[in-house]
Amino acid sequence: MGRSYAYLRRQIVPLDEAKIGVMTHAFNYGTACFEGIRANWNEEKGQAFVFRPKDHYQRLRRSAHILQMELPYTDDELVELTVDLVARSEYEQDVYVRPMVYKSSEELGVRLHGLEDDLLIFVAPFGAYLDVDKGIRCCTSSWRRVDDTGIPARAKVTGIYVNSALAKTEAVLDGYDEAIMLNNDGHVSEGSGENIFLVDRANRRLITPPPSDNILVGITRESIIAIAEEQLGYTTLERPIDRTELYIADEVFMTGTAAHVSSVVEVDRRLVGDGETGSATAELQRVYFATITGRNERYADWCVPVPVAVKAS
Repeated sequence: MGRSYAYLRRQIVPLDEAKIGVMTHAFNYGTACFEGIRANWNEEKGQAFVFRPKDHYQRLRRSAHILQMELPYTDDELVELTVDLVARSEYEQDVYVRPMVYKSSEELGVRLHGLEDDLLIFVAPFGAYLDVDKGIRCCTSSWRRVDDTGIPARAKVTGIYVNSALAKTEAVLDGYDEAIMLNNDGHVSEGSGENIFLVDRANRRLITPPPSDNILVGITRESIIAIAEEQLGYTTLERPIDRTELYIADEVFMTGTAAHVSSVVEVDRRLVGDGETGSATAELQRVYFATITGRNERYADWCVPVPVAVKAS
């Protein structure tokens, strides 16, 4: 059930009709930026909830600014458009919303200036990216996280994800589920598409790399920091993390729009803790999933409900 739709060239069309030309600058040179937004299905309510869309669009606006592009829509207009696309699609499952600002000129030549740009948004079904119940096995990648002086790490630039793709494929071909990337100083940065946390149970504290270690500052990351402090009594410390700290941490987990909250049970063939989903991670997962499906009143303002389609009897 359901059919995916897209917003392209200022109109809504079925996803299979949303096409760009092969000479599009963004396709040839990676000159685009994007967001990943989830609309999470609540079975009990028979309704989807879009998680923190305004925050995602504010970050998209910042990414576009770095690439010398404009987003000539208000945040409210973008949220309304997103909700409309999800509602039209009528999927009774989790879906992924991909907004992208891209250099739309069909011109050759490496540059950012003197080019037109545009916005596209599409919706597609998207289930679990990583196994949040079983836990994931990770390796530290031989590929280093790209430095902000190379490609801006705080922007979700399409071209930067070649770096992530190399790390992810290396990990999977070596028998792991995910990669953990170090920065050029040898400190832990992030996964191929996730932020990373260590758990210090004795001090009821989470430890995570700072923005200066070339991480993308994630919306899910911010959500988990708030939930951990306000509902579970865990503070968060941002500081550089050495690779070997991953081996001896009480718990390690990853966060992201795609990954949700995923427990890391092994790093470089060494068990993390007892090799099972830790107690803090499990509790964070429980509260987080209640939150993103509109079942946690404390964070109700993070979720935008999608109107339920009226079905003919």
